Amino acid sequence: MNVLDQGGAAPPLAAQQVSAELNFGDLRGALAAGWRDFLALPQFGMFFGGVYVVAGLLVGWAAITGGEPTWLIPTMAGFPLVAPFVAVGLYEASRRHEAGEAVSWRAVLGALKGHGDDQILSMGVIVFVAFSFWMIVAHAIFAIFMAESGMGGESLAALLSPTGLIMLAVGSAFGAVMAFAFYAMTVISLPLLVERKVDFLTAIITSIKVVRRNPVVMIGWAAIIAVLLFAAMLPGFLGLFVALPVLGHATWHLYRRAVG
Repeated sequence: MNVLDQGGAAPPLAAQQVSAELNFGDLRGALAAGWRDFLALPQFGMFFGGVYVVAGLLVGWAAITGGEPTWLIPTMAGFPLVAPFVAVGLYEASRRHEAGEAVSWRAVLGALKGHGDDQILSMGVIVFVAFSFWMIVAHAIFAIFMAESGMGGESLAALLSPTGLIMLAVGSAFGAVMAFAFYAMTVISLPLLVERKVDFLTAIITSIKVVRRNPVVMIGWAAIIAVLLFAAMLPGFLGLFVALPVLGHATWHLYRRAVG
């Protein structure tokens, strides 16, 4: 039940009870529910998936036409960072579908306003800063490893050199740590902000609490998201038309299992 129906005021952090008993069956159940929501509400899934696809194609086009095709790799690696924010409308669609409420474009697109307190938009700023920070780190790693070797970013073949392979290994390690930290902050916080009137700091703390209490399962969910999104990007980003909405709806259902 939405806690707003019980009095309207935002509950204190202590009231954000989280489960410490998630299991891999919950992940299977969330994915199955996400697939059902996608089939029941395909227009919303295709729309938000399309936004993600168009953004990816534009970024890829800019990298190639700008003579920097090697930047496709860090861009694609950082692209999943913005997925939780893009999926906010999908969380609202799943919430309404689950509650038996009308699912309209006005309600779904208006989900970014949250409860009129700009908390979701504040999370959007954090998402943008995180993606920008990742690109700065990737640029620094590239400069350290490749600049002194005299190899530029104009050829993907540069990444297959010994220096390039070491750079990819270091960049992947840094990227994995950053991505998981950001995932821990957002995986539960954004669905929570859609459903409940809490501040974004409370939502972030609750999200981290869920990950800390269910580390194996939540790491498994992070791996599923990463694998499916990267696989969906390979065919010209077109797989994101399905992967993004299914994962978005599924994340809502996992949130419902995780937060009491």
